[in-house]
Amino acid sequence: MSANTSSGPLAGVRIVDLTTVLMGPYATQILGDMGADVIKVESPGGDAFRYAGPARHKGMGALFLHVNRNKRSVVLDLKTAPGRAALLRLCATADVVAYNVRPQAMERLGLGYADVRAVNPNIIYAGMFGFGRDGAYAKDPAYDDLIQGLSGFPAMLGRSTGNAPAYVPANICDRTVGLYAVGVISAALYHRERSGQGQEIDIPMFETMAQFMAGDNLYGETFVPAIGGTGYARLMAPERRPFATSDGYLCVLPYTDRQWQAFFALAGLGGELAADPRFATMAGRTAHIGELYGIVARALAGGTTADWLARLKAADIPVARMHTIESLLEDEHLAANDFFKQVEHPSEGTIRMMDIPSRWSGTAPDVRRLAPQLGEHSAEVLAEAGYSADEIGRLFDQRISAPPAVARAA
Repeated sequence: MSANTSSGPLAGVRIVDLTTVLMGPYATQILGDMGADVIKVESPGGDAFRYAGPARHKGMGALFLHVNRNKRSVVLDLKTAPGRAALLRLCATADVVAYNVRPQAMERLGLGYADVRAVNPNIIYAGMFGFGRDGAYAKDPAYDDLIQGLSGFPAMLGRSTGNAPAYVPANICDRTVGLYAVGVISAALYHRERSGQGQEIDIPMFETMAQFMAGDNLYGETFVPAIGGTGYARLMAPERRPFATSDGYLCVLPYTDRQWQAFFALAGLGGELAADPRFATMAGRTAHIGELYGIVARALAGGTTADWLARLKAADIPVARMHTIESLLEDEHLAANDFFKQVEHPSEGTIRMMDIPSRWSGTAPDVRRLAPQLGEHSAEVLAEAGYSADEIGRLFDQRISAPPAVARAA
């Protein structure tokens, strides 16, 4: 891994990253993977996500390691005047400032858009936070579970399964909005490249996820007046689940007319169902999707996973094994693409890292650094901002900044 250079498409872009936990760090890690120099600014206590999940050393938890590679960590106490001054010096040479606290908190710190723009008129000032600035929730805190609930995930899961509402067992809102933020920030960089104009951008979680969920499930309420209820029928069918075979589970999705006819033939039901008007068109199948999925479930229960997998693939019917996280680690396709890599982290030893998924013929993204210790690059980054060794020492002594607790191997 080269710690200093990148061939990625965002090489030369500098991002001052004030984000914590997951949504913002996930976005800035992807931007770092794309070549940007991401300077992660942390409080003296560090990003709270450092302490989530199993860890070999304090502050280097498993979850933190997966969203903070390709970053340099500098400690600054932004509640102090010297800390704020140092941050603004970093912003003066940056292309992007990314944050994920409420805008009011940035204003109170004296680090609002106007403050940062005063030292860098062309800055892209990107905020990822819970709710748009107008409306009843504007000042409310936001976490993934809360945004899932407001966006309708638990209600729709409960409705589709007939069980109590439940959260998706992933930080789906944090990661979805983080992915959206990557596109938004990249588009803003492109606009500035053409126009020379920076700007302030708000990326609210709730509005982003409301669009995400309603896009599938507004359904009949798309029309005014409504011509049906909410909930895409195929997604809401209680029978839509991995199908049990005699020895495991398969995920099967006949979709087109031809695929359904092929499935009926494989199941020995071609004569009976091939001409059934309920199943002849997509509109008919959607209206009777529960019955169809019941047919699939009964058919698959009579054979093994391997047998059905082979037969369905041979008939060109979409099918996949159902993985657990444990079996995902052994997936043959991912192995062929070297997706899960075992790498040596300078302080954490051997860790498992997931590869960058995209492939580029020219400006390939790369992994140059693994997740940093708290304050690992404080002296380096401050020196780049023009601080002398004596000035950096004083910031350390006053606990406005800090070096890493443990020296990291070169």
